[in-house]
Amino acid sequence: MDPNFWHQRWEKNEIAFHEGKPNALLVHYLHELSLAKGRRIFLPLCGKTRDISWLLSNGYRVAGAELSQLAIEQLFMDLGLQPDISGVGKVQLWSATHIDIFVGDIFALSREQLGPVDAVYDRAALVAMSETMRPHYTAHLTKLTNNAPQLLICYHYDQRLMDGPPFSISDEEVNRYYRGSYDLRLLVSSDVAGGLKGKCPAKEQMWLLRPR
Repeated sequence: MDPNFWHQRWEKNEIAFHEGKPNALLVHYLHELSLAKGRRIFLPLCGKTRDISWLLSNGYRVAGAELSQLAIEQLFMDLGLQPDISGVGKVQLWSATHIDIFVGDIFALSREQLGPVDAVYDRAALVAMSETMRPHYTAHLTKLTNNAPQLLICYHYDQRLMDGPPFSISDEEVNRYYRGSYDLRLLVSSDVAGGLKGKCPAKEQMWLLRPR
């Protein structure tokens, strides 16, 4: 997607994708990653998600990447934290106790800049990418996180009925992007109540990706 699209969405507060509470699938299935407390979890295109507060409160460290500085200003305000801000290559690093958010283009972020992560939680990134960008994104994410295990949320619906984002991601696509590096398991596939954006029937799915 054009970066201006996302900047405008945040500036206009058109953020229906933002959930006002921790994601139910994350809460229910995080244990599938078998992570000890204190481990570092990476959230690509994190926005100001409540999932970050939930992960911190449950003893995990969080790293994230987000294009919109406005979203991250609101995130730290919601958390009640004063960030230390520094330049890291072509992005900014906003840090506080147990949290590091890289503000800027995720494709400009390197593995060395991100540092080690123990797992990835992708609720909002893959589904935000157009079909032409998904192969580049998934390859970059795998390299960026050194093939860390991952929880991935996707939506599956008839793309002809509604424009993304969130875009429809088929099971075949997930396998095509990730099967070379991971063993994949579909943890759950359930109907979206009332349809996606109230417009069309859809399935919400969570995948577990474990490195081979």
